Amino acid sequence: METQSIEQRLEKIEQLLSAQSLQNKIVLNIDEVAQFTGISKLYLYKLTSKNEIPYSKPNGKNVFFNKSEIEKWLLRNRQATNEELENEAINYLVNK
Repeated sequence: METQSIEQRLEKIEQLLSAQSLQNKIVLNIDEVAQFTGISKLYLYKLTSKNEIPYSKPNGKNVFFNKSEIEKWLLRNRQATNEELENEAINYLVNK
């Protein structure tokens, strides 16, 4: 049981170190994007084949992603809060 606990701790440390190394990177490969977003590699490849996610393929083989573009892509289609919708409705009524 102790070895399992040690293995779990080691895995958690590796994940933390890996996540920390992603913070400073600008260009990510498919494995790093999968880790960064929580999206499976298979689905990421599907998104690239449909051109639904921003990516680069400089040598025609490997796929690379700009981290800031992926962040923007993840945050697209923002949903307004109820408070924002209420303020928008009030502004509309006042200005009409």
